[in-house]
Amino acid sequence: MPAAAHPALVVAGFRRHSAYRAATAAGALANTVFGAVKAAVLTGTVAAAGGTVAGYDAAQAATFAWLSQALLAPLSVFADDRLARRVRTGDVAVDLARPVDPQLAAWADDLGRAAFQLLPRGLPPLLVGALTTGLSLPAGAGGYVLGALALALGVSISFAMRWLVGVSAFWLTDVRGLLLLHTVSATVLTGLAVPVAWFPGWLAALAAATPFPSVLQAPADLLTGVVTGTAALRVVGVQLAWLAALLLAGRIALAVGARRLVVQGG
Repeated sequence: MPAAAHPALVVAGFRRHSAYRAATAAGALANTVFGAVKAAVLTGTVAAAGGTVAGYDAAQAATFAWLSQALLAPLSVFADDRLARRVRTGDVAVDLARPVDPQLAAWADDLGRAAFQLLPRGLPPLLVGALTTGLSLPAGAGGYVLGALALALGVSISFAMRWLVGVSAFWLTDVRGLLLLHTVSATVLTGLAVPVAWFPGWLAALAAATPFPSVLQAPADLLTGVVTGTAALRVVGVQLAWLAALLLAGRIALAVGARRLVVQGG
């Protein structure tokens, strides 16, 4: 795949998703409303606990609530069946015949989608949060740089997991069960409902053994200042390791699935 094609595909993804403006506006409103509800619940929990819960004070808990809703769409936490549908209909054969790497092309398109979603879906919840509860954000430029890197890695890890769900259609007749399992797991283990640090020990250990916290919890922790210094670097290192492992798994699954498609005459 020519290197010059990657930026073009990112731009194409940005433009394609910018066409859905009504849906984007409705999503921004929903994210803002749920952010307000979540901020009230999390800050109430911190107040009831005496001022802090697992390293989060009230300001950080509220900021986490607003950030998690602001980043929900850019990170695309929940899986979709777009790739699975192309496998089921046989349209994936066209993707395999193109002179571009299917996985890298889809990754570039997803980065463009996330770049578009950042402002119209991410900015409204943060603005409302700043005007109501206030936001606890990094004090220095380094925190924003690491937070932005963690966000880009979170988008990429989310893509890599969704790619694996889609590729599973080479073997599964119906992927709806796997999609539901991914959605339920992502709702809990990414920290979307409550921060992973608030989980009971056994559930926190389970989450740590999966890539889900690297999608949402990692960038949120860095952008709220809950994790700083060398601990922040470790968080980014874990994200890089998960991304490499998931992309490799996705490439292997695609290669094996493509051979299966040819054998079946698809």
